[in-house]
Formats: sequence, C-alpha cells, structure tokens
Amino acid sequence: MALLNSLFTWIMKKRIHQIELFMKYPHDVQEEWFQSLISTAEATEWGKKYDYNSILTPEEYKDRVPIQDYDDIKGYVDRMIKGEQNLVWPSDIKWFAKSSGTTSDRSKFIPVSMEALEDCHYQGGKDMLSIYCHNKPENKVFTGKSVVIGGSSQINNFSPDSYYGDLSSILIRNLPFWAEFKRTPNLEVTLNPNFEEKIEQIAQITIKENVTSLAGVPTWNIVMAKRILEITGKSNLLEVWPNLEFYGHGGVSFKPYRDLFKQLIPSDNMYYLENYNASEGYFGLQDQSDSEDLLLMLDYGIYYEFLPMEHALEEHPKTLRLDEVEIGKNYALIISTNAGLWRYKIGDTIKFTSLSPYRFQISGRTKHYINTFGEELIVDNAEHALQIACRATEAIIRDYTAGPVYFRNGEAGAHEWIIEFEKQPNDFQTFCDTLDNTLREINSDYDAKRFKDLALAYPIVHQAEQDTFYKWMKSRGKLGGQNKVPRLANERTYLDALLKIINT
Repeated sequence: MALLNSLFTWIMKKRIHQIELFMKYPHDVQEEWFQSLISTAEATEWGKKYDYNSILTPEEYKDRVPIQDYDDIKGYVDRMIKGEQNLVWPSDIKWFAKSSGTTSDRSKFIPVSMEALEDCHYQGGKDMLSIYCHNKPENKVFTGKSVVIGGSSQINNFSPDSYYGDLSSILIRNLPFWAEFKRTPNLEVTLNPNFEEKIEQIAQITIKENVTSLAGVPTWNIVMAKRILEITGKSNLLEVWPNLEFYGHGGVSFKPYRDLFKQLIPSDNMYYLENYNASEGYFGLQDQSDSEDLLLMLDYGIYYEFLPMEHALEEHPKTLRLDEVEIGKNYALIISTNAGLWRYKIGDTIKFTSLSPYRFQISGRTKHYINTFGEELIVDNAEHALQIACRATEAIIRDYTAGPVYFRNGEAGAHEWIIEFEKQPNDFQTFCDTLDNTLREINSDYDAKRFKDLALAYPIVHQAEQDTFYKWMKSRGKLGGQNKVPRLANERTYLDALLKIINT
C-alpha cells in the first residue's frame, strides 16, 4: 500500500505544473478555450442559429448571443432528453444533472457531455487530490479508502438512452476503474435512492474499512457520522477511522459546519479542502492550506464572463472578460461550456480576492436564498408557499424574513421564520404545516433535506408584534426609498437582530 500511495501521489503532483501554467498565462488559456468551444459547436443547431462559423472574437460572441437562463434553454433540453442530438453540442449527450428548479419548473436538468465529465468534473476531482498531495507531501491518503455519499440516478421516462440524477450520482456511475477501486461502499449501496437505508448501509460497511478520506456535502456527511457514532458507541470518527486525514467538501458554505467537524474529527492534522463543483461545471478549488479562497480553474473546457451585479437587471447587460475584473466587486458568473451551455447564467455570484492568480470567494446567489443545507430555497419558493398558507388560514402577511438554524448538539438544522401578520391566521399550526408542505411540494431539494428530519427539521415560525419590522428597519436607517426587508438570508444576521427586538 505504501508503494501504491507513492505512485498515486507522484501522478497527482505532475498535474501541478499544468495548473501553474494556467495561473501564469490565464488570458491565453481562456482565449484558447473560447476559440475551441466556438469551432467545435459550429455545426450544431445552436451554432448555425448564431453563425458560430463567423465569430472570431469574444466581443462578436457577446454581441450575437444573448445571456441565457434555464427557461431560455429548456426547449433544447427537453428535445435532448427525448433523444435528439447535435443541438447545442456535437457529441451525444445522454446524461442530465438534476438540480433545484426555476420559478416555472420543480427541477432543472442540466446536460452533461462526456467531455464535461472527463475534462471538467473528473479533472476537478483529480486536481483536488493533486493539490492535496502537493500541499501535504507526507500524506497517506491512498493507503485507505474514500467514503463518498452519492445521490441516485435513474432512466428517465422519455428515452431508454437518456439518464438523469443528481451530479454526484452521475459522477459515481461513470467513475474510472482506479477511482472505483479506492472508494467504499460499492456502487449499489452508494446509489441507493432510499437515503435513510443508504446511510445505514454505508455506516455498517465503512466502520470495518480503513477510511482515510471523505468527500461530499457537509450536510450528509454529518448525518452519516452521527449514525456511525451511534452504532459504534465511539465519541468521534478518529476512534472509528484512526487514519482519516482528508475531507474534500462543497455544495454549501462550510462555515456553519466547521466547529461541528472539529468535534467529529478532533485532530489538527485533518485537512479540509473546498471545491466548487456545480451541475453546470467545476469552477474552483481551495489551493492554499492557509486560505479559504478558491482558485479559478481555467482549463476545464469553460469560458468565463463576469456580469457586475449593479448591471444585472439591465435588458442587455455588458459582461467583463477575465482581464477586466476587479478585486472585491460582486459578479454573476456567466459560462460557456463543453456541454453546450452558451453564455449561461448559473445564478451564483463571486468576488475576486486576487488577480494574479485569479482567486475568489462565492458571495451568494443572484437572488436572496437559503442554501445552508443544500436546499436552495429561493424567494419565489417562499412567496408561493406563504401565499398558499395564507389562503388556507385566511391570514394576511405584512412582512417576513427567514434564515437557517445550524446543526447543534447532534440535532438537525432547520429554517427559522419571523412573520408579522396584518391579519392573524385562524389556525397557526395549519399555517405552519401548509408552509412546510408547500415548500416540500415545489422544491425537490428542500423536500430531500426534510426527509424524516435528517438534515432539516420542521420549521420554527415566530409571530412578530405589529411594527416589529418597521422598528428594525428604522434602527438600521433603512426606512423609505428603495430599502426593502431582506426576505431570505443564508446566515443569521437579520434573524438575530429581529429576535432581539421580539424578545425585549
């Protein structure tokens, strides 16, 4: 095993030289990918529509092709799901990553080409290990196995050759043999669609393995860890897996989970590395051991544009090239990819912390949201659910805000709501039940996290007295004009300030 570990480490570290090259020549690399993507897609239906054959520069591309969101490309996606090919990308697209939906659809289905799998998602996973091996050369991560909690994928109802599932399940189902060899448990368990049953199976199997690394969303890893400690009677994971040394995480902010993971893995030598891997592509990696900033990965088959948030609501907003961005400004991420997404707005915002090389932090979503546990609750979801709850109980809402309750003392997280009613509901419990049930109906990610209270418990709802929000906005100097009560937030600043008013 020691020899195998040394071999894997040597292979992974070879990639560092290529990473250093795109860090040194970022604009050249992006220009090359732009030209490659445009020329590759010339003969597709999309490429012919926008005459990609005549596009020579990024400026011509931006002038000709409008910025897209999911509703704009949904017609193409529906056709691909039914088996049509060469629409937005020349190679066959048979996989679709399911993610939370838009205002008009419960779920989105993002096309995933084989190029995107190999040159983007898998390359990102390998680079994560390369960076870890480079930063910690004395590692022994390959002497044991990795635990990855996947989702579930299934054949969709439109075509026997078209598949969908969450991104993790697609990646696991298509893993190369060497990666499968180092992973536990087996594929059948990992992709079990019954989450509660899967966690139990993973726990029972992996407690007998030499696990050296974990990967995945913190929410689910905590659920798994809690079950493992219940089964074994141990007080922390190092008593179960003494050689555990590495955790590659992503999907949600790690800040709320950091202290909890220190309790679960009480070791100063445990190495945490964040990755930014979305259904649409793999965008960033935490390449420095002493900084939480993410390195923008520039050679994954993605061409980047950056939309300043102050121009986001304009009809034809001007985007910036990589060489035009500034430190500290908030940009919506616009991508063109080797899976046939063209000038696609993924809904995330970032702020650059360094321009040489290009490092950044994820600053949020283009709209207010809660995504502490991977539930991706947007304002449209909240407004719709509150409307249904009000109808069910003859209530009228004046103001509201909501945010997360973090994991604590081994308990699941939750959403906490503060609602000021103009007219009180005739049955408050029915109001709360309807709010929760409606959110589960319209948001598949929220529903998954609420399953048997494993990650999200029943929401906590406070009834605020009259003028509570007015007093709070006044205390912040935010009365009148364009000032608005923030509806959803991914942290507790607004909640805690309002609760102080309520409790005084």
